[in-house]
Formats: sequence, C-alpha cells, structure tokens
Amino acid sequence: MFTGIVTDIGEIRALEQAGDLRARIGTAYDTAGIDIGASIASDGVCLTVIALGPDWYDVQISAETVSKTNLSSWSLGTRVNLERALRVGDELGGHIVSGHVDGVAEVVSVVDEGDSTRVKLRAPDELAKFIAPKGSVALNGTSLTVNEVEGAVFGINFIPHTKEVTTWGDVAVGDRVNLEIDTLARYVARLADMMQGQPGAP
Repeated sequence: MFTGIVTDIGEIRALEQAGDLRARIGTAYDTAGIDIGASIASDGVCLTVIALGPDWYDVQISAETVSKTNLSSWSLGTRVNLERALRVGDELGGHIVSGHVDGVAEVVSVVDEGDSTRVKLRAPDELAKFIAPKGSVALNGTSLTVNEVEGAVFGINFIPHTKEVTTWGDVAVGDRVNLEIDTLARYVARLADMMQGQPGAP
C-alpha cells in the first residue's frame, strides 16, 4: 500500500524488451535499504524490485501492465514519480493508494493561475462516476484533491510545492496519466448501485 505522497523523482536509465519489459530506474533512495522483492510505486504503478545497484533498481513489467497504464510511453530520460511502500507507523499524509491503476486519463487543459497551475483531465467514461468534487484521486502516483467535475472532465490545482517535488511541473496537454480511483469512492458507488436494486428504492 502507498499514500500518494511522492518521495523521489526517478529517471529511466534503461529499457529492455525481453519477454516482459525490464526497466532500470535511477533514484536518490538509499538502495542499501531496499530489498529484492520490495514494492515501489513508479508513476503510480506498484512494481517489484528485481535487481539493485548503488543508485538504481530494476523492475519487470508485464504486457498486461503496459497495456493498462502509460508505461508504454517511458523512454530513456523519462522522469518518474516514486514512492516506497507504506510501513507500519508511517504518517498517512495523502490517502490509501494500492498502486493498481484503473485507467489512463488525458490532460486536456493546462492554465497557470498565479503561482499554481490548473490542469483539466478527461477520465475514461467507465471511471468518471467515481470522481467527485473534493474527492481524492491518484494521478501518476500523486494523491490529489479534485476541484471540479464536468462529465468525464475533472480539474486539479497544483501548488508550487507539488510541481517542484513531483513530475507535475512538466505537465502538458495531451499527456496520458495513470489514474487510480479512491477505494472509498468505489465502495460508495457500489453501495449506491446495490441500494437502487432494492425493492422500493427511488
């Protein structure tokens, strides 16, 4: 599990297609404290460490994961939001994030408002019902609060600190973004669907 609080910006140093996709990610983490088999969220995707170096780790990415996320757009030099798995006793500063991406959203608008940046994204239609104003979403592994929703389009405001410590300072129209729906929102929507199916429900 993760919190959506990005703690490092990694860099793609190598990509190899050999059956599955293998990626080498440069990091400022102390890799001496990372175990083989550890989980690290990389742009919001929970990936397993399979090899380690002094300032990098390798992950293996299945074809299924590549097809369901934006990882197919990774190239040498791509900057990646990183978060290590939540440990017992860690502060929960964002919201509970599983690292299992639900779909890919597309950036449709980027507008600077003072020092902050307002970004609008279009969610896949089947996920739009789970996104609500003031609710939480994880975008490329970052826990964020939704400002407004218009159909499948929703807006996020990025303050300068967020843009500095994540890759969101580089956001551009047309970017494809890993989207994970808040687990609570999913269960609330499921409960509402079940209630509508009950006799006498409105």
